Amino acid sequence: MSKLSGKVAIVTGASKGIGASIAEHLAAEGASVVVNYSSSKSGADAVVERITKAGGKAIAVGANVAKPEEIAKLISETVKAYGKINVLVNNAGIYDFAPLEAITPEHFHKQFDLNVLGLLLTTQAAVKEFPEEGGSIINISSVVGKSAQPNAAVYSATKGAVDAVTLSLARELGPKKIRVNSVSPGLVETEGTAGFMGSDFHKTIEAQTPLGRIGQPDDIGKVVAFFASDDSTWISGEAVLVAGGSRG
Repeated sequence: MSKLSGKVAIVTGASKGIGASIAEHLAAEGASVVVNYSSSKSGADAVVERITKAGGKAIAVGANVAKPEEIAKLISETVKAYGKINVLVNNAGIYDFAPLEAITPEHFHKQFDLNVLGLLLTTQAAVKEFPEEGGSIINISSVVGKSAQPNAAVYSATKGAVDAVTLSLARELGPKKIRVNSVSPGLVETEGTAGFMGSDFHKTIEAQTPLGRIGQPDDIGKVVAFFASDDSTWISGEAVLVAGGSRG
């Protein structure tokens, strides 16, 4: 039997890149997956099509998880379709680099409202639909949460916050048998990082990575599937770097 057979998983920001890979890996392990998207319906539909063609179960649900009313829609559509939630992957996020002199309240709130507050409010709403046997929450952080880079003070702060939230919620939700962990990718080749590919930044990161390459979405999807499954049933409150040996 597949490791996630009978489970229901929400993956936020799953229309492309890391989120899409996570959704496909969870579905391949037997989960019924809700592919959340904010703007790219076509991307989410393509993920759903790939999953269903491979014999899995998935639906696409549009919702901007920086907005509480849209989070409510995401949760209600999930429960309407599948009756419960066992796994929540808080993947939706944005980055916007700026030097100190260019930081504004808008720059700050755009990232914190989605990367941190959106994660908290989505989790708050989702755990109400977890069954008595509990489940798993996986927060997608970043290597920059532990190794902040120049011109990324706000983005790095959001990911440091994600790791802190992860530990706090692991302790708070443990009595409900809900495990909470975070996965921190290094540089991963996705649509969102296409502008870095081939650059000096890309080459430097690759040269500094012990395994000699940058990441692919599948590298992250496999690890998230592990944390979603009972293979990680005695792991909670961890922030795991998935970065080819790089420490940032």
